[in-house]
Amino acid sequence: MTLKPAYLVADIGTGNVRVAIADTSGTILGVASGDMRYEKDVHYPESIFFDPNALWVQIKNLAKDALAQAGPVTVTAITATSQREGIVALDGAGNPLLGMPNIDHRGREWEGATPDKHEIYALTGRYPTSLFSALKLVGLRNRRPEIWQKVSAIVSISDWAQYMFGGKLGYEHSQASETLLYDVARGEWSERLCAKFGLNASLLPSLVHSGSILGRVLPETARELGIADSAVVVVGGSDTQLAIMSMAPSVEDIVIVSGTTTPIIKIASHYLTDPHERTWTNRHTDNASFLLEANAGVTGLNYQRLKEIFYPNEPYEQIETEVAAIRDTHCVAALGSLLAGEQAPLTRGGFVFNTPVSHQLSRAHFVWATLWDIACSIAENYQVLREVARHDRDYVWMCGGGVQSKLLRQFIANLLGKKVMIRTNYRQASVSGGVVVCNNASGIPNSAPRTLEVTEPDGDAIYAGWYEDWKCARRAFKSSH
Repeated sequence: MTLKPAYLVADIGTGNVRVAIADTSGTILGVASGDMRYEKDVHYPESIFFDPNALWVQIKNLAKDALAQAGPVTVTAITATSQREGIVALDGAGNPLLGMPNIDHRGREWEGATPDKHEIYALTGRYPTSLFSALKLVGLRNRRPEIWQKVSAIVSISDWAQYMFGGKLGYEHSQASETLLYDVARGEWSERLCAKFGLNASLLPSLVHSGSILGRVLPETARELGIADSAVVVVGGSDTQLAIMSMAPSVEDIVIVSGTTTPIIKIASHYLTDPHERTWTNRHTDNASFLLEANAGVTGLNYQRLKEIFYPNEPYEQIETEVAAIRDTHCVAALGSLLAGEQAPLTRGGFVFNTPVSHQLSRAHFVWATLWDIACSIAENYQVLREVARHDRDYVWMCGGGVQSKLLRQFIANLLGKKVMIRTNYRQASVSGGVVVCNNASGIPNSAPRTLEVTEPDGDAIYAGWYEDWKCARRAFKSSH
């Protein structure tokens, strides 16, 4: 009996890690997930790390669970996608020394010492901050010399996972865009940028394109997982880029990826940057396009944590029903999301409501306020993108777990004055993107998933007043700190 061919996709996000088994059409046959596990690094005011060895064990265990769910299949290809900006440091033997996620800010103390910030922006498409990999390395070098002296190479988290599966090291271009050491327009590592941070370019592995084949899975890994050792390891890329690929958008489209954070991205045919240095410019995993981005920061994570507090056991459908019934602003939130036009992020936020506390104030108001905060932050960042590059189309695409909220989609449609469109694969978009790159590597044509739903702006005038309430709340929190 010939078994159905399938792909194994490891997806290592900021909050969760999951492994999915999917067939060549993108149908998910099995998926297992768990929390990303972080520890605080006490050597820095704002630093967390993860143990790559423990993460590898977790990935393999999740893979076994997903394979068991999938039933009899032949895994023909393996790929990985991950959070951007995160890196793994390796020693000379290829053993992991330390995992530094995107939310690790061990380099914050040295941001001010970064020279030639405007030149760095021109070359990398992003203003240098501790979010990006180079400053994580500066922080590691300056305060943890006992680790730094052992570092022989650094690699993105998805590229590290592929290295663990197949034993071949490479750095994919969309992930390299996040390092501050990569010339985004030229598509190559930059000795000039490395010198600005005092880093040796020998730390950087050879660049590899998404969709290329690194080699075969290691025999010992194949045996442990119970898959054929003929499976190839395919270069994936960053989770945002793969999610966008899975939506099959066109150049000039805008895609909003609603996850732990919310990138708002315009697909461009050429390298462009913002004269005011508010946006990021990235390489795309289609190996041809560029992505102009404004990012609303931590959004979906706020919603998830509020759900755990107010609706710990209730399904999303019940939350949506209660929240959709609200037609007042008894509660407004400003929860630390990012606005591209602001010089500094909101570091302390909260909820604003009238006192004494009204008997009408309910748990649904707090979740409503959180969704409205996300929508308003997206709208503000969208306007910045429009200032940098026009967007004349009457729609935007959305994908990611946050999109399951119909109310959020309606909020965004009304604030942007655009149709919000989602496809059938919106919830597992990064995994679907992994299927796309495996198909590309295997010579199998991809077909765009069908459009699932279109949310039209409803023209309700009440939204303008709510928007002003949100702006006032945000200004109040910013002025108090």
